[in-house]
Amino acid sequence: MKLSIVTVVLNNKVFLESCIGSVLEQDCPNVEYIIIDGGSTDGTLQVIKKYEKRISRWISEKDRGIYDAMNKGIRLATGDVIGILNSDDFYVSKDVLSTVKNEFESRNVDSVFADMVYVKRHEPEKIVRYYRSSGFTLEKFTYGCMPAHPTFFVKRDVYERFGLFKTDYHIASDYELMLRFLLCNRISYNYLPKVLIKMRAGGVSTRSLKSNWILNNEILRACSENGIKTNIFKVYSKYLTKCFQLIDRPNKI
Repeated sequence: MKLSIVTVVLNNKVFLESCIGSVLEQDCPNVEYIIIDGGSTDGTLQVIKKYEKRISRWISEKDRGIYDAMNKGIRLATGDVIGILNSDDFYVSKDVLSTVKNEFESRNVDSVFADMVYVKRHEPEKIVRYYRSSGFTLEKFTYGCMPAHPTFFVKRDVYERFGLFKTDYHIASDYELMLRFLLCNRISYNYLPKVLIKMRAGGVSTRSLKSNWILNNEILRACSENGIKTNIFKVYSKYLTKCFQLIDRPNKI
């Protein structure tokens, strides 16, 4: 089984190197690594070129946003399973991809997801929030909840059957895609009870009140477009869960 990992980046030379390093140090054989750069001007390309002999493929060109960039990477991928690792994020250990590969081979499922932790942007050893995917059920989509998308690995043929990310969403296209895959088309999945990824706090969907307003409106839109009944009160109630995640977090993993 071949795994494809896609990283999208725009002007993030500061954190890209730790992201790339966490992929290249994986002990899993047969991993394809693709980087999609959106036309960076800050030195990001120099970081990519430093490792280009070990990167399967990379391109640098303007795109129509993060989801357009993700779609470019997915279209280039040739692996049986695709995972997306954003340039702010990194795998917590060398065995992440071999563990994921094992899960697919032993469970015979379409997708796998796991747990993730948010960490301080410049102090990644300090955990801010623990994102547990263990309590996920399909019904939770109606509350605006989903498994941690950065830990979502899915077979390439699922994208071929059910489509890519919708590029007219600003923040919640990952929610819409997982809703479409898991709830609407009922692809099979398995939860892996392990933290796979550290995400640096301060990304697009965690930045401000305005971002959260856009996010929740796009969640409501995604449900409507996919014929899923929900309402604004259910969607906003998910913040109670987030409060518990802030409280219930380990000091280290």
